[in-house]
Amino acid sequence: MPSILAALRNVIYDRAGGQCEYCQTQSEVVNYNLEIDHIIPRSAGGTTTEHNLCLACRNCNGSKFQVQTGVEPETGHELSLFNPRTQKWDDHFMWSDDRTILIGLTAIGRATISRLKINRSLSIKTRQRWVSAGLHPPKKE
Repeated sequence: MPSILAALRNVIYDRAGGQCEYCQTQSEVVNYNLEIDHIIPRSAGGTTTEHNLCLACRNCNGSKFQVQTGVEPETGHELSLFNPRTQKWDDHFMWSDDRTILIGLTAIGRATISRLKINRSLSIKTRQRWVSAGLHPPKKE
């Protein structure tokens, strides 16, 4: 697998503000470098270009792997996952009142949350600690 050049990796990191473009996990909070995700996987013809790359935490990237779709839990329909290059995060997601559970505002948002296992119990417990420490969700710029 060809590696992503450091300059391109830096562009992706800076554009995302050091946070997962799916669940908003922050690199500074988890104390590790987030991963670069191919939105359209290379196995499906995706390119290693700025427009096809996003920053993802280990959970989201590992859960997404080489897929591009997820099942929307309310209807059972298979849909394309959220694309951070062509869609706005706030149009598809919002945080619960206690800021620990990601809520899908659209079918795409719900399919993405389900596929990427964003609200698994360990993630919710971790977010509770981050919220208590004032570290989550990330501040809007």
